[in-house]
Amino acid sequence: MSAHPAPDPGLNRRILALALPAFAALVAQPLFLLADTAIVGRLGTEPLAGLGIGSTITSTLVGLCIFLAYGSTAVVARRLGSGDRRGALTTGVQAMWLAVLLGLFLGVAAWALAPQLAGWLGASGDVHAHAVAYARWSLPGLPGMLLMLGATGTLRGLADGRTPMVLAIGAAVTNLLLDVWFVLGLGMGIAGSGAATALAETAMGAAAAVVVLAGARRAGSVLAPSVAGMRASMRVGVPLLLRTLTLRMALVLTTWVVAGKGAVALAAHQVTMNLWGFLSYALDALGIAGQTLLGLALGAGNVARARAVTRRMTWWALGAAVVLGGATVLARHQVAALFSPEPEVRGAVAAALVVVGATLAITAYVCLLDGVLIGAGQASYLARAGLVTLAVYTPLALAVAWLAPDGVAGLTWLWAAFAVGYMGARAATLWWRQRTDAWLAPGP
Repeated sequence: MSAHPAPDPGLNRRILALALPAFAALVAQPLFLLADTAIVGRLGTEPLAGLGIGSTITSTLVGLCIFLAYGSTAVVARRLGSGDRRGALTTGVQAMWLAVLLGLFLGVAAWALAPQLAGWLGASGDVHAHAVAYARWSLPGLPGMLLMLGATGTLRGLADGRTPMVLAIGAAVTNLLLDVWFVLGLGMGIAGSGAATALAETAMGAAAAVVVLAGARRAGSVLAPSVAGMRASMRVGVPLLLRTLTLRMALVLTTWVVAGKGAVALAAHQVTMNLWGFLSYALDALGIAGQTLLGLALGAGNVARARAVTRRMTWWALGAAVVLGGATVLARHQVAALFSPEPEVRGAVAAALVVVGATLAITAYVCLLDGVLIGAGQASYLARAGLVTLAVYTPLALAVAWLAPDGVAGLTWLWAAFAVGYMGARAATLWWRQRTDAWLAPGP
């Protein structure tokens, strides 16, 4: 381990300057789903359960492509740190072209396969019909969703957190207004919720792309699509794709298990997972800041600064988790009441939120170290670690599926397996990698 560098009084300010806008931008996505959940929850238990399945289809595709943001952030920041702004923006533009092509391909394929995908996730009857309706109305927004990922990663790599924040907040407000109009005003039901998300995400992605392209034009970067450029973006992203694939497999496995525990457990899980997503995205703001600060520091060859950033932000993440976790446990009944009028669903949500709040420090540590290691170019290690953590979690989830009772008890056991077993395994693999300075490789 290297010696501790002298204290940097400006580090907290730089962390806040990146983390606060990243927080506002990151929570926009779970706010999309929380708005959908709150409004669709008024339609009944079956539509809410269908939303849990349908949103899993769309969010899984988006989650698998998160490498468009994370890979761009790390590479752009390193190039900027080395003084190559033109090359940094060229990389970002090619990532956006790749995003659009992936969004079109995946969106068409998933739209056609939506009934089969919903069935594989355990949906049947009315729940299956609602799940397919939500997925098929939300999937046209997939190209915009992925375009936003590529643009956001570029902007974060340039240390611009304000633009993604403004766009994300605008999209969240637009989604909420359209949700109310389509679902309640026009009576479109769950299909209206999917359509609102698709329109809001498309508008956000297009606006972000305009901002990045304007900056790239000023820097003299290459704007036209390039097969070589897109291939380079994909090459950087493949290890992150594998890392994310293991995460999404764990989330899909969790949804499959809870689908077998009854409609009440599935509806409550939809609420709980979105609340957990909201909290983890909030904590991930520090990880996003870490990606940028680590990339800039290592691009400039400053290993001591990179280590100092990691140490400081770890304590920030754990402190935030204590506060947010305590608030989650204390307000669990009031929060549950916001999302469903059904007493059984509310009780199940409240029980699961006790587990979420009590284990939030594990989630915070994972969010922070995951972002830091991505910024340090450790995607290959994260991909291998993802396989290990999935191997740890799979037997735990299957044990819940086979042995735990239905309803609230089964949901609670499942969340304990996920929050302690899966997230705990991720925390252990991340700690193992960062315990020495071997991962801190300087250079663009």
